[in-house]
Parts: sequence; structure tokens; C-alpha cells
Amino acid sequence: MRTTTTATPLVEVRGLHTFYGNSHVLHGVDLQIAPGETLALLGRNGMGKSTTIRSLLGLTPARSGEVRIKGKDVTGSAPHQMIRRGIGYVPEGRGMFPNLTVRESLLMAARPGVNGRRGWSLDRVLETFPRLGERFAHLTGNLSGGEQQMVAIGRALMTNPELMILDEATEGLAPLIRKEIWEVIRLIKASGIATLVVDKNVNVLLDLADRSMIMVKGRVVYDGPSQDLKSHPQILRTHIGL
Repeated sequence: MRTTTTATPLVEVRGLHTFYGNSHVLHGVDLQIAPGETLALLGRNGMGKSTTIRSLLGLTPARSGEVRIKGKDVTGSAPHQMIRRGIGYVPEGRGMFPNLTVRESLLMAARPGVNGRRGWSLDRVLETFPRLGERFAHLTGNLSGGEQQMVAIGRALMTNPELMILDEATEGLAPLIRKEIWEVIRLIKASGIATLVVDKNVNVLLDLADRSMIMVKGRVVYDGPSQDLKSHPQILRTHIGL
């Protein structure tokens, strides 16, 4: 099941086939994200969600397939080139540089976005995450997991992206921190930034996302409005176990 759109997608992936050694992980994955759209990428562990993101970004290059940004073929681009095309990335595990302070981690990423966008400044990130102001001079390696996730999100926002990708957005975080992170993701969505979110909290994701995709063994088995998926719980039970 899938839906299509007639407008040029912000990001479009066609027919990705990705391997780890001899292991065929992605089997012809298609993915589209429209400007300002929030997409939830769902599935059990090991179904190819993170590999899809890594292949999109060029971190784990696909063996075949095509990646386009705003209609331009960027297949084979290096990860830093993809980021400079307007993608902010919050990786699973947060990707901290433990010997950098919070200040250094945020400022090293700061730059105008595509077309000179400057909506996310250091002041705005610290206003969004007041705790980071309190930890401004601390090494990120000494922060809690929740504080590190705030740095990771803030760092991505400092690039003023058109698309934010959050892989395992709240994994391993305390309930109060999870709630805070979800509130920030809603704020990002409301600001007009497109988002691609992977997380195990399916119910929150379905309420947040405009559209949802379900992956099973490296294939997309559902692609449609999140509200439609909520009204068909048997699909969730079959493919996710809820």
C-alpha cells in the first residue's frame, strides 16, 4: 500500500538495494518526503530502517538505486555533500565528540541553510533547550544521555535544514526527557521543517507523523497516511506486533 504525490518531493529515493558484505539488506526501497512533511519509518528491529537512512545519506552506499533532492539526482554523493543540501541528521547513538564542549559542538555546525536560511541560531537552540545553557562549558562526553540527545538535535538544527532525520529519537531516555524531545520534534514540524523519524514509540509517532511507512525485511510493506494506519490496527499487529 502506498500513496503518491504530484509535487516535486523534497527527497526521493527509488529502488535502493543495499548490502552488508554478501547480505542483501534493502530490496528495492522507495521513499518520498514532501517539503514540510513528517514521515514515520516503522518496523521491528533489523528490518532496514537505519540502513535506509544511511543509504539515503551515503553513509552506507546502496549498490543500486537513485536518490534525488528537489528533483536533482544526487546518487553517490558523499555524506557531507548530502548534509549541505539541507539535511540535518541526528544519528542513532547521538554521535557525540566527547572532547568537545556543548558550545563547541553547537557552533561547529552553525551555518546558513539552503537559500540562506538562518532561522535556527545558537540563541534559539539554547532557548529551546535551556538545559544546554546550563551545561554550555561542559564536555559532551560528561553529559547524560538526554542532554547528549539535546546537543545532537541542536547541532542538526544549527545547520538550518529543510529536512531533519532522527534515528531512534528517544531511545534509552527517561520518560520526562522523552516527553521533552517529542515536544521539540513537534516544534520542528510546526516551523515547517520536514522530518523523518524512527522511534519505538509507535503511538506517539502515528499522532505526530503525516505519513507512515512500515518496513519488513528490507522492503516497504505499507506507505500511507498515519491516520489510515491508526484505523487499521491489524496492519500494526501483523508487521510490528502491537
